[in-house]
Amino acid sequence: MRLSLLIILSTILFSCSTSKKSLNTAINEKGNLVGIADKTSFQQTPFNDWFAPNYKDYQLDLQITNQIKPLLKGVKIKAVMGTWCGDSRREIPHFYKLLDAVDFNYKNLQMITVDRSKKSTNNEQEGLDIIRVPTFIFYKNGKEINRFVEYPVETLEKDFLKILQEVGYKHAYK
Repeated sequence: MRLSLLIILSTILFSCSTSKKSLNTAINEKGNLVGIADKTSFQQTPFNDWFAPNYKDYQLDLQITNQIKPLLKGVKIKAVMGTWCGDSRREIPHFYKLLDAVDFNYKNLQMITVDRSKKSTNNEQEGLDIIRVPTFIFYKNGKEINRFVEYPVETLEKDFLKILQEVGYKHAYK
């Protein structure tokens, strides 16, 4: 009887695993996310305290947003942010609201959360030349086309549109 129960429990435990990929993110000793994250990571306590209101309150420029949508075909984005950073806390919810509005395929996004020394769990930020966060790096055909660094020069939508149009956008530190 015990053996049968053990077999049944083992079968249930192993068969209930999900196909969702593990994100490899952790909360460090200072209470910050470090590693690979996704939108649901920021919707958890304590991060939702800043994510939810900044997402909800952000008013997208829908005219610019509609121009962005067709330009995202074939685009991949690497984003690097810190949950300790005020600029990241402001821009990441806005970024996700924009991506949601354009039906962005999240398989084409890698969100890397870093500590104050701008390092992640497995050094996913290595080679990305991250000076300030948040940084959004846009790629087409495996090549970086441009990046948004820390805060918009105009607005998030206008900056992203210029980056995607490849018309010589320069972030605030260039």
